[in-house]
Amino acid sequence: MSEHAVADPHTGHDGHQGHNPFHAHHFDTPKQQFDAGKFGMWLFLVQEVLFFSGLFVFYAIVRVNHPEIFRWGHQALDPFYGFVNTIVLIFSSLTMAWAVRCAQKGQRTGLIVNLVITLVCAGVFLCVKYVEYSAKFEHGFLWAGRFNPHTEDHAGDHSATEGTTSHDSGHADASHAASAEGHGGHAHGPVGPPPKNAGVFFSIYFGMTGLHAIHVIAGIAAITWILVRSVRGDFGPDYFGPVDYVGLYWHLVDLVWIYLFPMLYLIE
Repeated sequence: MSEHAVADPHTGHDGHQGHNPFHAHHFDTPKQQFDAGKFGMWLFLVQEVLFFSGLFVFYAIVRVNHPEIFRWGHQALDPFYGFVNTIVLIFSSLTMAWAVRCAQKGQRTGLIVNLVITLVCAGVFLCVKYVEYSAKFEHGFLWAGRFNPHTEDHAGDHSATEGTTSHDSGHADASHAASAEGHGGHAHGPVGPPPKNAGVFFSIYFGMTGLHAIHVIAGIAAITWILVRSVRGDFGPDYFGPVDYVGLYWHLVDLVWIYLFPMLYLIE
């Protein structure tokens, strides 16, 4: 380490006034500190990718061996909600990237505004997931061991149509189809009796989306921390590393959802 690396944390690493007070004394330069922090964040993101990759492999194995539970179970998921959450997270990635740019340029107001918008988007995402989860609990579409779908409505519909003429039956089928179209094809949940081990699908659904939601909550906590520091005026062209690091994490959270959406909601 160079001899000027002995630092006064209040005045800068070489003892001169005007240096960034957030420059840690064990780094020779602010750039070295930034690069070390970014390298550490990338290492963390790599292990996150490996973590979710294992879940994706498990999903693929179960899907190949039991395609019927996915054909039946995905009907209980409303792709409209998944699409809304996809748009929300993609937009939040834009505002997060914009926040990083504002921090780099010393635009404090822009940084604060974009962080607030990102937090609002994250809150909207969680609210939509709450609505989805509530519907699954209400209808008994839970994980294996707790899977108990409420099919009384289906039974009533079928019994009501028994003994009708073929014309009436056709009319009832057409009405059901029209109703399903008006609700994204999922008006009454899955059609027909559940296949064996259907609860495994919802175990995968709750497991993967629940873990993703936990990451969203962690992202909210990190962005809130950055927002508080932004209001305090900590960030500028000479020091914006934490904003950049949190931005990288948030982009990964968004990317994982982009994979989860088609895997669970769209692929039959």
